[in-house]
This record gives sequence, structure tokens and C-alpha cells, in this order.
Amino acid sequence: MQPTNNQTENRYNESEVTPMDRPRLPLGDYYQLLLKNNLLADRSPLPADLTKPVSSVTCDSRSAVPGSLFLCKGAAFKAEYLAEALRRGASAYVSETPYPLPAPCIRVTDIRRAMGLLADRAWGHPSGALDIVGITGTKGKTTTAYFLKSILDLWREAQNLHSVGLLSTIVTDDGAQRRPAKLTTPEPLDLQRHLWNAVNAGCGCVVMEESSQALKYGRVIGVELAAAVFLNLGEDHISPKEHPTLEDYFQSKLKIFDQAKRAVVNLDSDRAGEILAAAKRCETTLTYSLKDRAADLYGHGLSRSGASLTFLADYAGAELPFSIPMTGDFNVSNALAALAVCRLLGVPAELAQAGLARARVPGRMETYHVDGKTVIVDYAHNGMALEALLRSVQADYPGQPITLLFGCTGGKGLDRREGMGRAAGAYADNIILTEDDPGPEALEDICAAIGGFIAPFGKTYTVIPDREQAIKTAIEEAPAPSVVLLAGKGAEMEQKRRDGPVPCVPDGMLARKYLGLPLEGAV
Repeated sequence: MQPTNNQTENRYNESEVTPMDRPRLPLGDYYQLLLKNNLLADRSPLPADLTKPVSSVTCDSRSAVPGSLFLCKGAAFKAEYLAEALRRGASAYVSETPYPLPAPCIRVTDIRRAMGLLADRAWGHPSGALDIVGITGTKGKTTTAYFLKSILDLWREAQNLHSVGLLSTIVTDDGAQRRPAKLTTPEPLDLQRHLWNAVNAGCGCVVMEESSQALKYGRVIGVELAAAVFLNLGEDHISPKEHPTLEDYFQSKLKIFDQAKRAVVNLDSDRAGEILAAAKRCETTLTYSLKDRAADLYGHGLSRSGASLTFLADYAGAELPFSIPMTGDFNVSNALAALAVCRLLGVPAELAQAGLARARVPGRMETYHVDGKTVIVDYAHNGMALEALLRSVQADYPGQPITLLFGCTGGKGLDRREGMGRAAGAYADNIILTEDDPGPEALEDICAAIGGFIAPFGKTYTVIPDREQAIKTAIEEAPAPSVVLLAGKGAEMEQKRRDGPVPCVPDGMLARKYLGLPLEGAV
């Protein structure tokens, strides 16, 4: 089970590690950085001692100390946050809006871009001392990241080196701490701190998921990538609060190539030609495909054995067999992406084979079999992912009825209701709608919206608001043989409701509970 926030795992003692020196730069250095990048909204002389060292750069007023440079960011920012930072000793602040408070204001035109640059400088540009692999795509980021980490860890283990860092939707593991992730891609100051920790821990490499929001709003500015991976493109995160259009979403994701040395591109993706064109910003590009024999890594000869898949692919000039401990053609595609990165980094073939075979991904295609019932837990949380999952299950379990349990988020990702509703209507036999981070919206309204897209397929659905009760009902009432899909939450341990996040039991553990299996190892 992943450690909760109060179960943080500290894996090294900082006193035993020679840390990379954090710079203690003068205020003028940060000022010049913003000037150089054309971010200053006001170039009149700053009424401050520019030679005075900055003790820290922070956007959290509670962490301000004497000599801090405070960043005023966020749509919900309040002047009292700045006032608190100044009371704690902050000597200057960066903001798009000046406040009538007794402190020098460095006024900027874009606080998000400024924050990314300042964070990178404040932590000494740690990405320059790491091989960082950034992964983006509509689906498959986490699975690809875990596949890649498993291989790279084995490679580094063979060299008596520290395991690699991982910044994913599931977990943040920077070599110093391992804890459940709050964001797929952390905010800039947190991100750079994690990378600095990874350098000090001796990780050598970090595998990082890059969300469209992180790319759009500059969270990864300054982060050098050894390789950038573009998995696929589908509609997701389209809403007034995220991306207003699919084009905005797509262009945001293409930014991943801006700071990358190498690129990995899926030729099977929608708009693959445009992705390849954007990848030309990089020095080297490797392609992969399940359909195009001209790809650098062409996956073929897929064969299922139980809950595993074996396939063939060219790796450094030789066609070799590889296996993954889960089913679904889309997961073979994710494996090819990981293998392409490993080819670029020079991982020996035998270690790539062994590392991929032993990979485990919490909440992704977790499969349990009891008395003719198969329960699959998967994070599929948009139409593209859910349709791929359902099609795979139909192929793997021919003739067996499928019970599908899922929900949609409230207040964002509004496009998911149509995509997931249509996928459910087209492929599921029994449908149960329940909560999946309803947030500010009424669950009934979310389910009604989804139901409107199920109805044209002549299917009915049941609404059970409490997710645990919904899972209990889905498993206990499913006939044998049949398949029960628990989609959307994966290994998540929080449910975001109107009044904020509350703890919840992961779907995998609930599946075990209601199948009568031991709870150990559920996540």
C-alpha cells in the first residue's frame, strides 16, 4: 500500500549525503533573470538592495523567512498572504499586481513563467545534473512511467547505483521521500526541490509525467529533458477551467519538446505528423508503432498467456521477445514507448526484457479472479482510455458480460462525460454510475449528464452514490462467469467532494474485500 501523507518514507539521511550546493544568490541576480527574459512590467529602479542575498524563494507565506523572495501567484491569491510573508521577514515580492504594502515589488507580466524561471535558478538548475524523461499523452503516462522505472532501476542496480526518481500521478519519489502525489506534475518550486533531492540522493535519472496543465502554465520551465515522450492524443481536460479547446490542449502538450534533447513519438497517435514535426526541435527522434512496420520499434506477434502479454520488437538491431504483466494492446504500446527511451539511453537488451517483465503498476489493469468472476481495476478516466479498456476486455474475455462501474469529475474535464458515456453505452452490459471526485457539482447532475450519452445505445444504468457500496453491489450481483470493471480511480486514496478531499479506500483493496481475498498487497 502506498504510504499516506503521515507515513512518509525517508530513504536517506541528509547528513550522510554530500548535497549539491544550493545557490544563495543576491536579489539582483533574480531581477536580472526576469529582465533577460522580458518579464518585467516595470523597469524603473527597484527600491531595494540588489546585492543582498536571497535566503529562499517561496510562494507559501507560511514558509517565508528573513530575506525570502515571495511570489504572489494563483487566481485565489489574497493580499493577506503577502502581508504574512512580510511579517515573517520576506524582503521583496514578485507579482503581476503591486500591493500597498511596505516592500519592494518586482512587477512581472506573467507570474507563472516567472515562477518557473525563478524556481529553477533558486534550486541551482538540478535538471542539468540528471537524465530526466518527460512523458505526456492523453492516456498511458503512468503505466509507461512505471514500465520505464522498472527497467532503469534494474539497469542501475546492475551498476550498484541508486534507483531512479519518479514523479507520477500515483507517487512522488525523489530519492529522499516517497509519498502519494498531489499533482501529476508538481508546481515549479516543489518540482525543482524534488529534482534537487534526486541529485543529492544519487538517483541519476528521474522519470516524470508531464500533464497538459503543467506544460501550458510553465511548471516545467528550465527543466532539461534527456528524452520527451508523446504517447497519444484524445479529447480530455476540455473545460473552461482547463483547456477551452482540443487545439489548446494539443498545443500545450507539444511544448514537451521545447527543452528535450531526444524525442519518442507514437506513429499510431492521432495527428502523428504534427507531433513528428514538433519533435524536430530535438536532436534525435525514435518512433514506435503497433501498425506501421516503418517505425523504429514495431511491436507485433502479440500473444496472451493468462494476465500477461508477449510481443516482438526490434531493439538495437535485433528482433527480441518482450513481455508485460498485464493485458491490453494499449499497454504493449506503452511498453514500446518505454523501450524506445531505453534504446536512446543505452540500456542493454537483456535488462530491458527483465525490467519490463517485472514491472508493476498500482491501479492499472489490476486483475483478480474468484469463482468465475474477474474484477479489473483500472485508472481509465476519459473516453479514449475507457473505450480502449472495454475493447480489450471484450477481446480477452469473449462472450462474458461486462459490468462497468465509473463516474466523472465535477467542475472540470466536462468532455469526459460524453466520451465515457458513449464508451459505456457501446461496450458494457451492466452500468453502475458512482462518485469519482464530484467536487463542486451534485453527483446526480454528473450522472444525469453521463446518462444522456448512454441512452442512445438503448442501455440503462444504476446510480449508487457511495463508491464502496457501488463496488460491493457490482461484484456481488455480477453473474459467473463475467467481468467487473472498476474504472476511474485506480490506486487513488482520496475522494474530492464539495467540502474538500476525504480519505477513501482504493478500488483494488475494495475488490479484494468483496471477493473474499486477503487485503495485503491490494495497492
